[in-house]
Amino acid sequence: MQFEPKGTILAVAGGSSASVKLWDTASWRLISTLSIPRPEAPKPSDKTTSKKFVLSVAWSPNGKRLACGSMDGTICVFDVDRSKLLHQLEGHNMPVRSLVFSPVDPRVLFSGSDDGHVNMHDAEGKTLVGSMSGHTSWVLSVDASPDGGAIATGSSDRTVRLWDLKMRAAIQTMSNHNDQVWSVAFRPPGGTGVRAGRLASVSDDKSVSLYDYS
Repeated sequence: MQFEPKGTILAVAGGSSASVKLWDTASWRLISTLSIPRPEAPKPSDKTTSKKFVLSVAWSPNGKRLACGSMDGTICVFDVDRSKLLHQLEGHNMPVRSLVFSPVDPRVLFSGSDDGHVNMHDAEGKTLVGSMSGHTSWVLSVDASPDGGAIATGSSDRTVRLWDLKMRAAIQTMSNHNDQVWSVAFRPPGGTGVRAGRLASVSDDKSVSLYDYS
């Protein structure tokens, strides 16, 4: 689940319904259901519909677009105001477990997948801009730095990687966890008495790690 940037809508995904439900956070009323397209005329023995199980959601920074990643490796992009599916993005061949839009460019979307790749998409132009590799197992989480210049990823290979987007390469690998890393998060901008350039990660080893970066 993820709140819309202004906090007025909560997007909730998951389950075999192959949909994302949008809730008004003032009244907690269901205001929309965004349905993921299923294969046409599936056979009773065809299990491909289960691959539309939605694993991840992300809002664009302006709140106009919502992206969701599925078990089959596809990403759907919706126009929220019209509750309309705009298009599907491809590039992964395994489940998409994490998504995040660039905080400085609403067109740019990053995705992490079980195929071990981190993809960079033009969410409006429907194109795959680039793919970054380095993890040796599933990419479980991805987050973008507040200035839009870097992303961080957590993986079941027990590492956290920091990626420079100009170089499109990992510039730092943190290996202090001894189990898979399920989530990474940059500190939002602003606040007093808190260092800028702070990144956190959490792992199945029951620890939370904090990192400083420049």
